[in-house]
Amino acid sequence: MQIVLVEGVNMENRYQTIDFETWKRKDYCQIYRNAVQPQYCVSFELDVTNFKKHVKENNWSFTMAFIFAVTKCANEIEEFRYRFLDDEVVLYESIDTSFTYLDKETELFKVVYVPMQDTIEKFVQLATVTAENQKEHFTGPVEDDVYQFSAFPWITFTHISHTDFGNREKAQPIFDWGKYQEREGKFMMPFAVQVHHAFVDGIHIGKLADKLQKYLDEV
Repeated sequence: MQIVLVEGVNMENRYQTIDFETWKRKDYCQIYRNAVQPQYCVSFELDVTNFKKHVKENNWSFTMAFIFAVTKCANEIEEFRYRFLDDEVVLYESIDTSFTYLDKETELFKVVYVPMQDTIEKFVQLATVTAENQKEHFTGPVEDDVYQFSAFPWITFTHISHTDFGNREKAQPIFDWGKYQEREGKFMMPFAVQVHHAFVDGIHIGKLADKLQKYLDEV
């Protein structure tokens, strides 16, 4: 596999170009790449009791801290880092973040890009400053080397869908979360994951769910 530099928003991100003919997911990729709707979405609940307490103790933004948690866990799973690029399949070494941030006065959101950091403290600080200082609603198209995040804190959803622009090779995972509710002394929060089936199967979403819940419990 050839390692090359990404020509994107973060030149530090690198990727490997996959030898498609010998790749174990070749057949799966060919099938789902040609599907009418190759992206699919799964919703489930997370226990954020311990994480919510930890965030409050450190006076962090729940949003920024949670984005870090998901990004960290997703980056540990290879399948979440595959993308289509220039008609090839590539595997990024690391993925950054892009999230919506609401202006409460105008009720309009802006899309904010923040590179991943090695600690939650660094990420929360950088993401908060970046989001607050960005003036533009949109700074350009969403790059390949990001995960997309969108908070939906007004309701506790059981399912969520996304705008479809007709791009069947859009493979950036999308993560959403909703309003948490207290039940039997625990704070339970809806969480949704949208992925491209050419790269991510149900077992990989299961791995993410396990990793993420463990991180939220032990942080």
